[in-house]
Amino acid sequence: MARSTQLAYPVGLETDDDGAVLVSFPDIPEALTEGATEQEALAEARDCLIAALGGYIDGRRDIPRPSPARGRPLVPLPALIAAKIALYRAMRERGTSNAALARRLDSAEGAVRRLIDLDHRSHIGQVETALHALGQRLVVATQAA
Repeated sequence: MARSTQLAYPVGLETDDDGAVLVSFPDIPEALTEGATEQEALAEARDCLIAALGGYIDGRRDIPRPSPARGRPLVPLPALIAAKIALYRAMRERGTSNAALARRLDSAEGAVRRLIDLDHRSHIGQVETALHALGQRLVVATQAA
């Protein structure tokens, strides 16, 4: 059976004594940010989350799956970032190195490294091709805001 993963992480919001809204991610303890308002804090949260997840990839660590929202706001990841994380996870689950995937794709190891680099502007089609080489299929869904 196919396994689907939604990449939207719940956040905790707390107002400090100065009125700033602090954002924390229960699943990603390294991701902490703040804003003057709740709206500003949540806007900052996405970039903070992406940076923290990039650190997991750089450190070759497993990326925690999002826990249930349980009434907390969710911070969804952009489609390309979610696809890159899916590729990174698939590679780790199969024990596939960058070089091994590059051979399957008839590509250079550096190209694969860029496909899992959250700061690199890869084409989503390239990530989809790499996922396919690992027996995965990329599916995009939408929902009302």
